[in-house]
Amino acid sequence: MTGSERNDERIQAEFRHVQNRWRTAVEAHRMAPPDSGFSARLASLAEASCLEAEICREAHRAGYAWPPATSAGEQPYELRPGTGRRGPAALWHAFDAAVAQLTSGAATTDLLAVADAYDAFAGACAALSEAVEREDGSGGRSFAARAG
Repeated sequence: MTGSERNDERIQAEFRHVQNRWRTAVEAHRMAPPDSGFSARLASLAEASCLEAEICREAHRAGYAWPPATSAGEQPYELRPGTGRRGPAALWHAFDAAVAQLTSGAATTDLLAVADAYDAFAGACAALSEAVEREDGSGGRSFAARAG
């Protein structure tokens, strides 16, 4: 087996691992209660998104293309607009824009566009995680600052 073949196998294995981590992070949001674990779920999603961006860039350098998605799938309920999402409205607007960028990027074969979209999504999730954590730490869950 050549070094190139070993590198291809490693990239493919890492890609599968990161995809599983991404799915786990997304699944943690499905039907989750609006509890104090929300900020941790957002932080986990941000971390998984960063890993996705990294492996996409590495795969691009190795000559791979993104397999275009035919469907973005349905967002978990607690992340959808109009569901009483906790945190600042401006951060949720940035999150929604990042979701749109990720959906658009995933419909192409451009791994760099997908990586950039994952980076934007990671930033939006991280900012929300920090804001929700601050709200939760200031006397409990703050449902007064809901965003739609």
